[in-house]
Amino acid sequence: MTTAAIQAFPVDDGQPDRQPAGGRIPGNHGIWVGITCEFVEFLVLFTVYFVARAHNAEAFEAGPGRLSTLAGTAITLLMVTSSFFIACSVTTMRAGQQRQSLYWLIGGLVFALGYPLVKYLEFQWNLGHGIHGDSGIFFTVYYYLTLTHLVHGFWGILGLLWVLANHVNGSYTAESHPGLEALASYWHATDIIWLALFPLFYLLA
Repeated sequence: MTTAAIQAFPVDDGQPDRQPAGGRIPGNHGIWVGITCEFVEFLVLFTVYFVARAHNAEAFEAGPGRLSTLAGTAITLLMVTSSFFIACSVTTMRAGQQRQSLYWLIGGLVFALGYPLVKYLEFQWNLGHGIHGDSGIFFTVYYYLTLTHLVHGFWGILGLLWVLANHVNGSYTAESHPGLEALASYWHATDIIWLALFPLFYLLA
């Protein structure tokens, strides 16, 4: 991983974090810069969506009916479940239950890996039904926003693998686990964005 990624998901430096978890922002400055950039990026993309929708109302009303609602729902359940598991990993780590925290983190990774798998199957389904990037303005915007989100999902999965490796090595303690908190913060942010994408592309027909 790059130096920036390593700084975003650091290992324990042996110095306990003396601030209580409830009195500080979880993670580190690097991850919150990344999360802010992610939100700004999607703010611009959502603006593009609504401008395009305002000028092509009929296409955006008909488009969701051609997509696989099942795929969108499956991705939503996978994202929410993985976020819940990762949150449980942080909670159990704070309680000093390292083994349980590791199990929750592995569960979060398993569900997170389901996201790109379902997205791949969805794209194959789209192509089989003649839905391409040039099939109309709605589908152009759909592919651009969902593929951009998928890239962020891949970054999150890489972060999950990095944090999991450090977790297995015993780098995190109940007093200091900034990498785990940073991962949870980033994955929750990515999850929130998907919860906005889901109704815009799959439900608002």
